[in-house]
Amino acid sequence: MRNALAAAVLIGTTLPAPAGFEAGAATADVTPPVGYPMWGYASRKDKPSEGVRDPLKARALVLKSGEGKIALVSLDMGRAPTRESMARIRDGLKTDSFAELFLVASHTHHGPVLELDTWPKDRPYVRELEGTLVKLVKAADAARVPARYALTSEEVPLNRNRQSRRKDAPVDRELLVLHVVDTSGKPIATAVNFAAHPTTLPASLMRFSADFPGAMARHVEAATGGAPCLFLQGAAGDLSPNLSPDAPDGDKFGRLIGDSVLSLLKDVRFEKPGERLVARREELRFKAVLDVRNPFVRGALGNAFFPELISFFEREYADGVRPSVSAAVLDGRVGFVGLSGEFFCEHALSLKRRARLPHLFVLGYCNDYHQYFPTVQAVSEGGYGTGIPVSVAELGAGERVADRALIQLYQLRGLVPDVP
Repeated sequence: MRNALAAAVLIGTTLPAPAGFEAGAATADVTPPVGYPMWGYASRKDKPSEGVRDPLKARALVLKSGEGKIALVSLDMGRAPTRESMARIRDGLKTDSFAELFLVASHTHHGPVLELDTWPKDRPYVRELEGTLVKLVKAADAARVPARYALTSEEVPLNRNRQSRRKDAPVDRELLVLHVVDTSGKPIATAVNFAAHPTTLPASLMRFSADFPGAMARHVEAATGGAPCLFLQGAAGDLSPNLSPDAPDGDKFGRLIGDSVLSLLKDVRFEKPGERLVARREELRFKAVLDVRNPFVRGALGNAFFPELISFFEREYADGVRPSVSAAVLDGRVGFVGLSGEFFCEHALSLKRRARLPHLFVLGYCNDYHQYFPTVQAVSEGGYGTGIPVSVAELGAGERVADRALIQLYQLRGLVPDVP
């Protein structure tokens, strides 16, 4: 990836020394003020929100092993904060020695528009959110105590491929759970990695909601003494919930996932903590196949987006599509990969197979957002998410991002040369 359109820039890396395993968690309310645009459905345009169905939360889990430290943050948002917001958040935490941050949006389609920092005019919500997230991560970091962790997973029939019409359409059915407790066994947090679009509520509902991830989190938290439950969305670009008569709506579906999580927690085995946690992040660049500056293109985009959002896209993609990819490895056996867009599930399935780790969290919608990254196979089939205006990067960009993540995972374990 040493060409002009996909140049990888190494942002950070750590080489921790032994010092034990610690964890801390915290929760914050991030519900926006009512009366401003909602994120998720083109049919809404810039129609203002009308209320709150259920509060939006941000939950943080800080993990420290040896001298390495990362923060996992789940957001009841449609997307992660923008590049500029991420820079301000990182700057607010620059003295706290984090190897990497993973800010993961649930992708609810009933969250706020984060691309614009113009509302409310007197006190922009986006600026408030940045400060809240910095304080949240600091609070979780301050709450760190000696801890233990357990990993457990199972295949569940709770999602489906919404894009492919093939009988052998790929589906990542893994429900992967990280459960962290203090040395007395008291839960600190539970992190749940699962891939499915939170689109169980109608576009006509103009009220903020966390959709099924919020219902899942509340259900698990009620059963674990209030310990934060993070929903960490996966590569859900082509996956939807597999609703059933037993769970016909988002609330019941969320509780159904929560029941599966709680069932897994009954028989967990705690790992023997190591003393190593390493992480790094890269920014990549790809050709944008959509020229937003073209007046005819802007006119066509008007059918799907409103003017302020189109102007954001023009600025965002003026210099190409610039996704980030982050990776971390805990104790040589637990991997985390953060991808800044809607990657298709086959990207995650391939990464999990090729990484050769006992457990790998593939986190979509993480640390910024660059719309859809379909597989080449999916593009050949067509369907939503495989072309403009929602898939903007050049063909094959998703595969190359995934390959960079794979290289990072092997480099962090010292199994391949540590070069860009």
